[in-house]
Amino acid sequence: MRLSRRVSALKPSSTLAVSAKAKELRSHGIEVLTFATGEPDFITPEPIIEAACASLTAGNTHYAPVPGDPNCREAIAQKLREENGIPDVTSEHVVVSAGGKQSLHHVFHALLDPPAGSDPPQEVILPVPAWVSYAPQVQLAGGVIVEVVTDAASDFKARPEQIRQAITKNTRAIVLNSPSNPCGTMYSPDELRAIAAVIAEAAATTCPDIVIISDEIYEKIILGPDPFMSVGSIPEVADRTITVNGLSKAYAMTGWRVGYMAGSGAFGASIAAGIKKLQGQSTTAIPGFIMETIPVALRECEAQVKAMCEAYRHRGKVMYDALKRIPDMICPVPTGAFYAFPDVSAHFGKTSEGGRTINAAADFATALLEEKHVAVVPGEDFGTGAEKCIRMTFACGEEQIVEGVKRVHEFVEGLK
Repeated sequence: MRLSRRVSALKPSSTLAVSAKAKELRSHGIEVLTFATGEPDFITPEPIIEAACASLTAGNTHYAPVPGDPNCREAIAQKLREENGIPDVTSEHVVVSAGGKQSLHHVFHALLDPPAGSDPPQEVILPVPAWVSYAPQVQLAGGVIVEVVTDAASDFKARPEQIRQAITKNTRAIVLNSPSNPCGTMYSPDELRAIAAVIAEAAATTCPDIVIISDEIYEKIILGPDPFMSVGSIPEVADRTITVNGLSKAYAMTGWRVGYMAGSGAFGASIAAGIKKLQGQSTTAIPGFIMETIPVALRECEAQVKAMCEAYRHRGKVMYDALKRIPDMICPVPTGAFYAFPDVSAHFGKTSEGGRTINAAADFATALLEEKHVAVVPGEDFGTGAEKCIRMTFACGEEQIVEGVKRVHEFVEGLK
């Protein structure tokens, strides 16, 4: 018996693979410092926990509406209108899913068709390095990825001209993720406006159906001087932008699995209706008692979110200051999310103290884990150019950051 070609071709998540290897070492009594999983180390704010407990106690344990109950969807719509400046968003434009990952999966399936007959495949432009799941999800939906390659010198940000050159008559969408996983950098409002102008120009000429998919899961974790801006607030592209977000990162709710998508105007209502049908044939709805935490998180927990962000800002500085002291390691200043993404390619061709040859980021990460017991994510799965880099999260305690980067420094100094 065989599996389908699309499943057989899928690669497992490198992030989860590193976490599994670190867990295996720990099971043998080895202390491993992990900088692999992008998960806050904070506990979910108390008002959110209390809201869930109260809802359970009240008996809210039955099936819930597929896209989310009206109250939680209106709380999201209000947040997008008033905080993000996205126009014409109502509860009918919002679908709540089991995490931002599922929201993205549904968006790609609602937008893309597999090639039929002699039709060319639909293209999705993706600035890389990029989160590991975008490309597989696009491929599962029948599309193809067109990479726009960036590097550390540009803070891993795509230029408008690069995006213009990537657009063809087969372009269906572009994915933007700012702040970025894995890069830890973000676009300024002016940079986003320049990209939006390119998309608006393409929509008026070669690509009338082009869509922006804006993954804003890290919108609250801003570390640098530039303010966050939603692409969907830019008038020229508001009616062709799908905003994807969730509560996992900013509210320390990774295990709660709360994500959502929203558009605006007629197109936003149309894609929300399509995704509601998709979700109705898959997972249906997230639990009703979790839905009741969404308005509480969005309306009552800003102080807790700001406190966590201040901690990330401090930790990011500690990690960056330590990384930049490591010989020949190039790392942009983290300005958003909770990642550093250093380029370690200057050390390719060297040999570790344990006798391992370092020819790629995966070699670097494997040797670092086995010899210094520090877990990082190798960059290969993040797209072209990322094979030079490793991802390190600072969503962990300061002591771990100091000791972990010290071990990385020692590892690099031991390379010959």
